[in-house]
Amino acid sequence: QVQLVESGGGLVQPGGSLRLSCAASGSVLRISVMGWYRQPPGKQRELVATVQTDGNTNYADAVKGRFTISRDNAKNTVYLQMNSLKFADTAVYFCYAYSRSGWGADYWGQGTQVTVSS
Repeated sequence: QVQLVESGGGLVQPGGSLRLSCAASGSVLRISVMGWYRQPPGKQRELVATVQTDGNTNYADAVKGRFTISRDNAKNTVYLQMNSLKFADTAVYFCYAYSRSGWGADYWGQGTQVTVSS
């Protein structure tokens, strides 16, 4: 089992920045992918960004050039630096991890609210 705990959400004005953190605990040795998804109000959950153990990253088009995902494997922590935030970035942000243990499993954090408002 893997537990994911997010932190860093909050209220920010358009154009501002926030940094999300997600710490993994439990059976972390088999985690390969970590990342972030978000669920805007009234919409489905969508990919924001992912990072592999080797550092390879993938971003949604909507956040490219504004968000940066990074990972500290020694701390089992993934970060999301969000710059130039827009109203459309308002959502609950969920940390994600994929573990290769057994048949493979997806794990999710409890979510952290990010609100972009003037």
